[in-house]
Order: sequence, then structure tokens, then C-alpha cells
Amino acid sequence: MLWINDQIALADWELTESFVRSSGPGGQNVNKVSTAVELRFEAERSPHLPAPVKVRLKRLAGRKWTLEGALVIQVEDTRSQARNREIARERLAEMIRAALVAPKRRIATKPTLGSQRRRIAAKTARGEVKSLRGRVEDEE
Repeated sequence: MLWINDQIALADWELTESFVRSSGPGGQNVNKVSTAVELRFEAERSPHLPAPVKVRLKRLAGRKWTLEGALVIQVEDTRSQARNREIARERLAEMIRAALVAPKRRIATKPTLGSQRRRIAAKTARGEVKSLRGRVEDEE
């Protein structure tokens, strides 16, 4: 069980962990030990998340979201497999917590009277400048 908050906990069948060898430097250890963690969360099939949260999570996940509706998090930050597992689970929990927060609805407001008047004055001034750009005619 992975607890997200007091109400939401993810079941073990929704999470799949696989371990692979990390890329980058690590000496002789890097070729022998599989320390990188790939955490896969079956988000689309999860009964614990409401539909609006799944939609927000999909938008937050971006390229981490697969075509099957799973969220894949890869961690190879440390040389410890256990620490990488903790980091991956914490990142998943943080992402779901962020998706739980519904965005505020924007309330449309009218422009102020002063801003409308300034805009019209600026348009008039600009039109004046442009009208003075024409040919100069002789005054005789």
C-alpha cells in the first residue's frame, strides 16, 4: 500500500517495480548491480482515483504517461536501489497530490473605465502619427 493522503491509498497490484542497470559513471559496480528503478502505476485502471484527478494527472505526467494509461517513473539518482525505490514512490505520491488540487476557475472581469479611456487615447494618438506620414503638399 502506498498512502497518498488520508483518504487515498494505492493497492500493490497497481504498482509494478522493475530494476535495471543505471547509466553513467559508477566504476566496476555499474555493470553488476541493477540500482535504477522503473516504477509503473496503472493510473487508468485505478479504482482509487476519481476521473477528474486522472485527467489532471495525465496532463501533469506528460511523456511519462503511456498509451496503455500507465504512469512510468524512472529513478537512477543514487547508487542505492532501496533509496531509488523510495524516491520513485515519493515522486509518484507528489505527482498524484498535485493532481488532487483542482485549479481555481477564472472569473472574467471588465476592464476599468480608466484603462478603456487610456486605450482609446493611445489609439487616437497613434492614428494621428500615421496620418501625418503621407505626402507633403505645397501650400500656395
